[in-house]
Amino acid sequence: MQHLEGKVAVVTGGASGVGRAMGERFAREGMRVVLADVEEPALQATVAELRARDLEVTGVATDVARFGSVEALAQKVLATYGGVHVLCNNAGVGSGAEGRMWEYELSDWTWALGVNVWGVIHGINVFVPLMLESGEEGHVVNTSSGNGGVSPLPTTPVYALTKAAVTCLTECLHAHLEGAGGKVKASVLYPGPHMLRTGLWTSTRNRPSELAKQKPRATPPPTLDEWEQAMKEAGLEVLYTPVEEVADRVVEGIREERFWILPDSEETDERIRARAQSMLERANPTYLQPFVVDRT
Repeated sequence: MQHLEGKVAVVTGGASGVGRAMGERFAREGMRVVLADVEEPALQATVAELRARDLEVTGVATDVARFGSVEALAQKVLATYGGVHVLCNNAGVGSGAEGRMWEYELSDWTWALGVNVWGVIHGINVFVPLMLESGEEGHVVNTSSGNGGVSPLPTTPVYALTKAAVTCLTECLHAHLEGAGGKVKASVLYPGPHMLRTGLWTSTRNRPSELAKQKPRATPPPTLDEWEQAMKEAGLEVLYTPVEEVADRVVEGIREERFWILPDSEETDERIRARAQSMLERANPTYLQPFVVDRT
């Protein structure tokens, strides 16, 4: 899809972080943008800020974990703009789990799967038929992560699981869309290669009460600043990828019809090679460091 001006883009998780950056980038291309997010006050503030810059942006409060909410989003998009050309299934959360994975509460898994995986499934189920029926060019971008899609971090198995699922879903979606005639394309986005300053670090603020933890964490989850300070004290360099850079890559990937929207990074490439080599050699995954919990 070379020409974006005048087209319609829907971005979930659009109130902040990568979602907001993508929405702003699309709007600067002359697209009409619908930002969807479960956090309505933040969504309204983002829409107001972007409209103040003369960008055509609309906000729709949406809980992607609920199919009816995504259906309502689609109805509002159709009523406002008549169709959709770019869909970014981007909404995501952490889990708030701690310890070893067999010690996690089931609600830790349920919450993250509901948003990170079912949210993508709901987006595909609701919007892709509309995109195909229009007969126009379209593109679906699903946000995964190097933490899962490239190689998982043992410290975050819930998140890694969901993002690996998004990669697999998008690979299958690509094949199905090609079989349907290929006018609608699919891409999987790995935002890295480094850390991102996004609301994912504090996503527990939006955890539904019905999926609340039954027992408190032994230690409060670290803030991004606390984590960064701990890394520096350990002598480890902390690098960040600007969300604007990620958004630029998404626009480029859509225009070039690239399935893998991956950062140019030697570190990322090495992780891909290590995982693939382990599989080819039928070897144990030595590229994964053992996860040890300090109980002292």
